[in-house]
Amino acid sequence: MTTLLFTHPVCLQHDTGDYHPECADRIKAVLAALESEEFMMLLRDEAPHATMEQLMRAHPLSHIDYVLDSVPNSDGHHHLDPDTILSRYSGEAALRSAGAGIAAVDAVAKGEVRNCFCATRPPGHHAERDNAMGFCFFNNAAIAALHARDAHGYKRVAIVDIDVHHGNGTQHILWDEPGMLYASTHQEHAYPNTGLADETGGEGIMVNVPLPAGTGSDDYRMAFTDILLPRLREFAPDFLIISAGFDAHAADPLAHLRLTTADFGWVTRQLLQVAEETAGNRVVSLLEGGYDLRALAASAREHVRALMGL
Repeated sequence: MTTLLFTHPVCLQHDTGDYHPECADRIKAVLAALESEEFMMLLRDEAPHATMEQLMRAHPLSHIDYVLDSVPNSDGHHHLDPDTILSRYSGEAALRSAGAGIAAVDAVAKGEVRNCFCATRPPGHHAERDNAMGFCFFNNAAIAALHARDAHGYKRVAIVDIDVHHGNGTQHILWDEPGMLYASTHQEHAYPNTGLADETGGEGIMVNVPLPAGTGSDDYRMAFTDILLPRLREFAPDFLIISAGFDAHAADPLAHLRLTTADFGWVTRQLLQVAEETAGNRVVSLLEGGYDLRALAASAREHVRALMGL
């Protein structure tokens, strides 16, 4: 039982234009960081396409068609908003990014591996049920969570989002979904200006832990230990999904939390401990943000080291 990495070359062909922070170099940096000898035992596989049926657990067909029909047929770009940009291969990349999470859930649910990390792009946690935004087209984490429930019968599925930005899309999709918990630590008053502590959900359970700009390791770990982890243990998930954004790192240019590389190893091990207690070690992690390439690579390396038990 080991860790499985899902990725796909088409994720490098999703072209967001010059100087866009969500660029192909992000995946190159992550994959390069996982090439050292200590990752010899990391299994690797290509992400498959998500099917329409799988996407429709989280999005209406009208949204799926709108995104895929907006993909340019030749070179060039199509802007769904100023930040969310499609190019020739973006549709396939989005389908495989969602498909990675689905295949990862399948592999873990079947006992083929202990856990999975999906190093794909575009990311997903800002994509609402019927709205692409924030670099995101389809909500990979919500799709994976609903697949775990609907295809494999897990009754209590939790998504823990460690990205510096609140996953408004994941919250929007899971708000009224029974058996779902979405928990997020994020910088308060940052994009997309959601995730207040009093946003607690309907049928689904939302646990939001907004942190002031400038929050560093000690206060972050305290908030996680005192607020998020007790709520997660109370929920007692039988499957755990991590929205693994690494842009809370102090070096990241898009926000103002002050975490260190070591914090991402620490938080991963905390979540793995809960998964061991309640979820039979079933964990799937999906790459979200992280825009300083060196910090992203180092943080992802620590995250995967923790997943592998190194």
